[in-house]
Amino acid sequence: MFIGGGALDTRSFEDMFLPIGGLISLLDGYHNITGFPWWIIIASGTLAMRLAIFPFIILLIHKIRTIGEILPKLPPPIPPNKLRRSFKDQLKFFMREKRTAGCPSFVWFIAAIIQVPYFLLWLTTIRRMSLDCHDGFDSGGTLWFQNLTELPNGTLGLIFPLLVAGLYYTNIKVSFQNVSSGTMSEFAKFYKFYLEIMTLPTMFIAFYIPQGSLICWVTNSSLSLLQQIALSHPDVCKKLGLPGQDASALATERKGKSEIMEIYVPSDLREILSENPSPSEMVQLSSKFLAKDQKDVALPLLRLALNKDPEHIRAMAVLGQALLHYGYFTEAIEYLEHAISKLLRNGPPTGVEDVNLLILSSEWAGVAYARQGKFDESIVHLHRITKMKEPKDSNTKANYYEALVVFSSVLYNEGCKLEAINCLRKAVAYDESYRHFLELWEKDVCEEDEFVRNLVNSRRADY
Repeated sequence: MFIGGGALDTRSFEDMFLPIGGLISLLDGYHNITGFPWWIIIASGTLAMRLAIFPFIILLIHKIRTIGEILPKLPPPIPPNKLRRSFKDQLKFFMREKRTAGCPSFVWFIAAIIQVPYFLLWLTTIRRMSLDCHDGFDSGGTLWFQNLTELPNGTLGLIFPLLVAGLYYTNIKVSFQNVSSGTMSEFAKFYKFYLEIMTLPTMFIAFYIPQGSLICWVTNSSLSLLQQIALSHPDVCKKLGLPGQDASALATERKGKSEIMEIYVPSDLREILSENPSPSEMVQLSSKFLAKDQKDVALPLLRLALNKDPEHIRAMAVLGQALLHYGYFTEAIEYLEHAISKLLRNGPPTGVEDVNLLILSSEWAGVAYARQGKFDESIVHLHRITKMKEPKDSNTKANYYEALVVFSSVLYNEGCKLEAINCLRKAVAYDESYRHFLELWEKDVCEEDEFVRNLVNSRRADY
């Protein structure tokens, strides 16, 4: 149907895609059964709509936050210049690591549009009822907004536009409250500024919207604000199974001239900390919690140990290994390289524990870099171990040869197969359990050599 020289009739267009008539009938039935005034019907209906889509919102937040946690730990999808890899191979490596890490599909970034039709249907329905002076809307309000079909007017008419603008601005502030200006990109800063500037146009637009629609708008904005505040609280996130802020995260707060490190401490730790354990005791306790996979307790405990003694090398190494285990590669490298620099500051270590920590820290740092696709940096750390003498201590010796196996694996994956086999042979001489891998690699190299010889011979036959 066309009107006014060919313009598409808005109502026909809306009815074509949205079941507005059906929703109006449903609201009429709700009104007739309960006898509630229309302003309560609108507010409670908005609440019901938000509750209906809330499970999807929780699922969406869970997926997006999980992606946000895992994505920085994955290797880049495009090969760095230093890597001798094709784009296809690097992309396959990225996708394999993504699956291994349990990263959700990136489709979840656009899945939020699924909720748009629900909001559009509800807002359009209330708008239609207000503009059409639906039965009972002229007296379905209360206080200063008795007539829901009218636009805001008079002195008290300022209340709704001010509420709309205030809630809009508050929602923006809450959305960005956990993002410091120093960590925001220029685009993010501009976007935040743009949203804040739009507060005034939003208020002026509200003067030209019927009061029935404004009830819907204010209710929806209020629920959005409550939802944001609730989902930013760590206890609520824990109850809903959402990946909230890392319980081990540090917050730096400046007070006067001093800098105080505040660490979020889970309730499980309070009893332990009341006994004032030493940093070494805290490291030992953290190992027990890590064995039980209680990272929310172990990681803060290790950070507290380092807060007490920033020079505690074992705490650095154990924290780095724990962060590596849970996929925080960048932060793990930071602690492990710090531990390595401390161990090497006076030359190669000679003590049994220091030698063992150097081997383990170098191995873990190499693994962390390899998991990010940074093989040149990985080889630097792992090659350090090959320059060390074979340790005499049995435990340290086992770690030494385990690191050689890791080094050989990195070399093999990078195509340096002969060097990898030579390195693995040293480990096999110590532990025969690695021979299976050696035989597989040697067989693979022999098959490649045979293929090359056959190819050369076939080319000679052509001549």
